[in-house]
Amino acid sequence: MLDVYLRGDVDRISPEAPVPVVRVRDRRHALGGAANVAQNVRAVGAGVDLVAAIGDDAGGRQLCTMLADIEANLGCLVKVERPTTTKTRIVARSQQVVRVDEEEDADVEGPEVDRLLDLLRSAITNADALVFEDYNKGVLVARVIEAAMDAASAKKIPIVVDPKYRNFFLYRGATIFKPNRRELEAALGADVDLDHPEALPSTLSRLGVEHLLLTLGERGMALVSGGGAVKRVPTVAREVYDVVGAGDTVTAYLALVLAAGGTAVEAAIIANFAAGVEVGKLGAATVSPDEVIDAYDAYISGHVASVPA
Repeated sequence: MLDVYLRGDVDRISPEAPVPVVRVRDRRHALGGAANVAQNVRAVGAGVDLVAAIGDDAGGRQLCTMLADIEANLGCLVKVERPTTTKTRIVARSQQVVRVDEEEDADVEGPEVDRLLDLLRSAITNADALVFEDYNKGVLVARVIEAAMDAASAKKIPIVVDPKYRNFFLYRGATIFKPNRRELEAALGADVDLDHPEALPSTLSRLGVEHLLLTLGERGMALVSGGGAVKRVPTVAREVYDVVGAGDTVTAYLALVLAAGGTAVEAAIIANFAAGVEVGKLGAATVSPDEVIDAYDAYISGHVASVPA
């Protein structure tokens, strides 16, 4: 996805309709969706093959330029007969006035799927982890998910899934499955009782994944693992400025830590600190390892200082 930010000032209401007139002072492009996950991976210094679809249009060309700037591999991008998904946010005085989405989210099919499958299998051959960033935009159809899961499982590499409702139960075998609470409740058709977490392991079994990482906004995260273990990971954000892109940062860091040999608990804790840094920035932003380390040091110092003598 391509994120476009139009920033300006509001001094009057339109005479044509009761809406504010935004005089644009600045236009900025940012990598969104799976591309934002990719740039967070690159910010840590790891390589990334982004298997995705773009349109043969200005948005697609802009994405390619930006991905080339971070030295992401462009060879896995497939041009499809649809516009590049573009989200334009109009911001005035640090407040979002409106968002305009330009997209077509019907499932890709036929030759487009075949090209995605070829690129996917080739990319997994050299991968240390596989990430599914599912936005219900039509690329992650059943054939693509199943082929990628099979290839990654055969290679025995970790699989991280950021799901959406349409394909929620197609990721059996994933290492970490990372929905937010609303997505999980919608898929299960029932409320998730976090005050009685003993019910969560049954959800893990129903999904068929190794670990369920439930993101809970200001309440942090809950990591549910086999055997009934539930670990709560409290939020460490000191200032929340903009939550856009925080989930992408978490997904990227989960995959990076697992690829480096870390455990699911270690991955969740480190990803949580990365998210705490990201929400203190405007828009979808990258988080460097040094920033994560600084956030951890600040958190530890604050808790040590708060212990009574």
